[in-house]
Amino acid sequence: MSSKDQPHITPGGALLAERIAGVVVREGSNIVTRNGHTTELYSSPWELPVESVRHVIHVSLKPAAVSAWHLHESQTDQIVVVDGMIKLVLHDTRGDSGTEGQTDVFHLSPMRPTLVVIPPGVWHGVQNMLAASFSSFVNLFDRPYEHDDPDEWRLPERNDQIPYDFAAG
Repeated sequence: MSSKDQPHITPGGALLAERIAGVVVREGSNIVTRNGHTTELYSSPWELPVESVRHVIHVSLKPAAVSAWHLHESQTDQIVVVDGMIKLVLHDTRGDSGTEGQTDVFHLSPMRPTLVVIPPGVWHGVQNMLAASFSSFVNLFDRPYEHDDPDEWRLPERNDQIPYDFAAG
């Protein structure tokens, strides 16, 4: 039996979705130049809910690789894909959140550059959607990495707390 699609984008091109509380999505643009293209990844005038960028990393994922699950108690992540295609999955287990139990899934690519702001306390994982090549993203943090006491909490990809299966989803 077939089913009718629900609207997922406005006539102006904005994505429609009920997002996890505190998650911000900032779409950028690719600017075609005479010798290639330029993509703006971050700019302080965008009025994002972070006061500063204190640490930046570039992550490459092997073909079809999954890196899940991660959570920070204090740190805010700001992720933008710079190569390939990545699925970013967020899950809210915060008891004081109006979106507790909600899972958001983003399919990200430099074709439509998008910065996703992930607040503290939200579990997140990434998957390279390409089977034959690497994909990569840049993550901008609002605090420096603390080597002596990392603000990093982890769960295995398959667990009892997060009802999402990267293999099926």
